[in-house]
Amino acid sequence: MCVTEEAKLQIDPLIELTTDLVAAYVSNNPVPVADLPNLIEQVHATLERVGGSVAVEADPPARKPAVPIKRSVTPDFIISLEDGRKFKSLKRHLATHYGMTADDYRAKWGLPADYPMVAPNYAAARSALAKTMGLGRKPQQTEKPASTTRRRKKKPA
Repeated sequence: MCVTEEAKLQIDPLIELTTDLVAAYVSNNPVPVADLPNLIEQVHATLERVGGSVAVEADPPARKPAVPIKRSVTPDFIISLEDGRKFKSLKRHLATHYGMTADDYRAKWGLPADYPMVAPNYAAARSALAKTMGLGRKPQQTEKPASTTRRRKKKPA
């Protein structure tokens, strides 16, 4: 039996949830074929009793940042809008605690693409250190030494 896209959209969420639950149960537990209709009926009835139809989650309300966005960037640190903590570099904190990338964070809070993820003074110090180490420069062309071909000594005649 082929289910069209329109039919999929019209399936009651309660039936869809019942299907998912029964499928999960049957895949992990041996159930005789004769007992399947009874199992489906029991699961459906229980779901109806517990909550009626499944409520579709609405978008969560927009969260308020822990600090105002304008005050989140200072010369020495960046303040996380998620929890208000101060960091020199925000990327690792976002990844480990919230599972977010810098782009996810910017999108969530409506920040511009050039919003820094590293404190300005820290970035400048790291840049200066890299420059003193010579990073980022192309190797300089050294002058080629004069030809080093050896000449044979002439034998005295």
